[in-house]
Amino acid sequence: MNEPQIAKSLSVASVEEIRRHFPALNRTHNDFPVAYFDGPGGTQIPRAVADAMTDYLFNHNANAHWAFPTSNETDALVANARQTLADFLNCAADEIVFGQNMTSLTLHLARALGRNFAAGDQVIVTELDHHANVDTWRSLETERGVVIRVLPMNAESGELEMDKLAGLLNEKTKLVAIGAASNALGTISDVKRVCRMARESGALSFVDAVHYAPHNLVDVREFGCDFLACSAYKFYGPHVGVLFGRKELLEKIDFPKLKPSPNTAPERVETGTQSFESICGAAAAINFLASLASGNSRREQLENAFAEFHRRDKILTAALWNGLAGIRGVKVYGAAPDAERTSLVSFTVRDLPSAEVSRELAKRGIFASHGNFYAWTIVEKLRLANQGLVRAGAACYTTLEEVERLVAAVKAIAVN
Repeated sequence: MNEPQIAKSLSVASVEEIRRHFPALNRTHNDFPVAYFDGPGGTQIPRAVADAMTDYLFNHNANAHWAFPTSNETDALVANARQTLADFLNCAADEIVFGQNMTSLTLHLARALGRNFAAGDQVIVTELDHHANVDTWRSLETERGVVIRVLPMNAESGELEMDKLAGLLNEKTKLVAIGAASNALGTISDVKRVCRMARESGALSFVDAVHYAPHNLVDVREFGCDFLACSAYKFYGPHVGVLFGRKELLEKIDFPKLKPSPNTAPERVETGTQSFESICGAAAAINFLASLASGNSRREQLENAFAEFHRRDKILTAALWNGLAGIRGVKVYGAAPDAERTSLVSFTVRDLPSAEVSRELAKRGIFASHGNFYAWTIVEKLRLANQGLVRAGAACYTTLEEVERLVAAVKAIAVN
């Protein structure tokens, strides 16, 4: 494989330059340099992110909204982080909500919306989604008598059966919940179409962009969604969740909250004291990504960086998919590499448990995740509930040489 083809763009940092920012890439295991293919479960972080979090804890640590310097500095840093994440998602700063993680934020939103749902009202979920965007809404079945309707997926293609969505929508539909990209198969769904159809039927739309956001720059205005959630630890930041919500909705929804807490958006949605160091880290992750490309604004820098990442992802995905698919006894799942998808390939090796394959790869310094990744319905439909999937995902620091190592290691496992 020809490494230089993904190494350099005139306006975006090369893979070699990017790798120098990640201390974790210096790790070895069994005398092998570690190749991290576990990015879909959480990427490594650059020094700038850890530095921002340490700086906050050492120099600005305080609770919010008090009349002394470190508290004032905390307020300013959080306000700056909201604007930074707003640039990332293309929304307003007061439409950015922080929380422990995407699952907690989605549960909180579901409970709040559910207060105005009546028995018989309907919510549409999909078979392709992480269960954080399924079970969160299913909780309203027992709590509110809400009817959950399911948009099916085609197990062979790994895509949603979009032609069936119109038949699920009706006057009782209150919300459509969809993932922008599958964390198990890499499938990218037509979110814009789904949000438009939901809106035309009088329903709200919620988008899970956790797996999408590290690979494709989110634009909530282009999507036309009412809510969208993502997690900073999937795009080189710390463990903190981010929720976009249209301001008019954030200000009128009956969110469970404490009486003394703020009544204005977005703080009225947030519960308790936030992890301010993590919020600073999330902003630093976005600024790091923006710093990798030229541009006249942070959003333009991000657009240029992600366009180049997408190009590189295509090359890495094709190499990974084609390499694995060519090994006897290995089966790859989901859409082919020329389809719209993320740089993730899930596969099985003969009838070996996915955990066993993952352990064997780790012996060779290759870290790849295994199991169902909370995308339980997908694994069930593939009839792999007991075996599970091995999942390998490329990140901005992944090289073609690492892909070659992975393919060679899987081949060695398959023939033994």
